Amino acid sequence: QVQLVESGGGLVQPGGSLRLSCAASGIIFSIYHMGWYRQAPGKQRELVATVSSGDSIMYGDSVKGRFTISRDNAKSTVYLQMDSLKPEDTAVYYCNARWTTARQDYWGQGTQVTVSS
Repeated sequence: QVQLVESGGGLVQPGGSLRLSCAASGIIFSIYHMGWYRQAPGKQRELVATVSSGDSIMYGDSVKGRFTISRDNAKSTVYLQMDSLKPEDTAVYYCNARWTTARQDYWGQGTQVTVSS
């Protein structure tokens, strides 16, 4: 029933931009904290950005100033605008939905982002 579907990944040159989208279904989207995480081969999954149900935003240190997270409750979608991309940003990016009151935690299937010239 619950589904998170990411889109927008792909291959981009250093300095370029991508916009990721995550469309949610099967949840009351407006009450969930939403986030983006990423994982590169051989590395731990790391937090990229989160936006709470009250629109409080946090960014990981490595992306601060370059990435922007936003949500559209009417569309049940969270976005990640990625600018000034670096090769170090290459990873699989995962969408996360969390309802802390009920301890519910859902993940998307991931979308590949590759930054290379």
